[in-house]
Amino acid sequence: MDLPTSAEQVSTSTRQAASWLDTNWQTWVEVAVRIVFILVLALVLRAVVRKLITQLIARMSKESEHESPESSRLGGLLVNSERRHQRSAAIGSVLLSVASFSIMGTAALMVLADLGVDLAPLLASAGVAGVAIGFGARNLVTDFLSGVFMIMEDQYGVGDEIDTGVASGTVLEVGLRVTKLRGATGEIWYIRNGEVKRIANMSQGWSTATVDVQVGYREDLAMVEELILDSAEAMAKEAPWDELLWDPVRVLGVESVAAETVVLRVEARTMPGKASLVTRGLRQRLKHAFDQAGIKLKEEPSPAAPGPAPVDTLPPSALSDPASARSLATRPIPMPVQHTAEDPTSPPKVP
Repeated sequence: MDLPTSAEQVSTSTRQAASWLDTNWQTWVEVAVRIVFILVLALVLRAVVRKLITQLIARMSKESEHESPESSRLGGLLVNSERRHQRSAAIGSVLLSVASFSIMGTAALMVLADLGVDLAPLLASAGVAGVAIGFGARNLVTDFLSGVFMIMEDQYGVGDEIDTGVASGTVLEVGLRVTKLRGATGEIWYIRNGEVKRIANMSQGWSTATVDVQVGYREDLAMVEELILDSAEAMAKEAPWDELLWDPVRVLGVESVAAETVVLRVEARTMPGKASLVTRGLRQRLKHAFDQAGIKLKEEPSPAAPGPAPVDTLPPSALSDPASARSLATRPIPMPVQHTAEDPTSPPKVP
């Protein structure tokens, strides 16, 4: 571009610039106003949505505080404060991220359109990049979506005893991508949410404590059953078993019969995750009760009949018979017969 060298050229350039500004300033102002309006509207809408989501999450965290103790006994055990807080925080984080991305992304596209940017190539490139990233990170997307649905459906939470098939233990942390478990021997498992095909939650609702009681074959089963129920009833009246046992202990009946023993199955409904503790306590009580009542756990074998007395004399030896083959074999071999040369007919000389 050549610079003006004369006053006339400078004047002409100035008039052209002023005319161009006079023609386009209204368009610039309109575009600027639209951009400011879009940004302000996006920020206000984002703030309103975030506030609504925050209130919703807070209500989810406190939804069971106003329930009666009888109706919320089971719910309070299922959803403790830490679990409820973590679940609400995870859901709130997902909703806030999705809302912010949607609102601000839409606002950015509208601003670029007002600035005259052709969005068709941009959207096409973004679509291709999204497909490529989604295909390359499909495992990550699967883990993320599985974690979102696990949290929203409240399949498990912090403190639950679960079995995922590949590992089992106590839930320490529930994330959108991985779940952290503490195993029975203290190890920590990191499990990807997308790899979990089935989940067994032992901490929801109630647990069942099952005890197989072995008694002798000749014991009175009616008396044994009555003793079991009396011991369980006394146990249920003491702390901490009065809170752990939710229903009376039941004797289901004979589980198996053997030559010397009979096995009775005993079942009790307990607090979630406390079945093993109740099982050990019930076994200890029944053992003490059986000892006091003299109930045998196995029939003692009857003494065997005395057999014939052993014979001290030994059978006669074959060598005692001189005509036996062994006696003949032990005889000394006779010397060969020697003949003299003078008289061949003379009898042999015996040395």
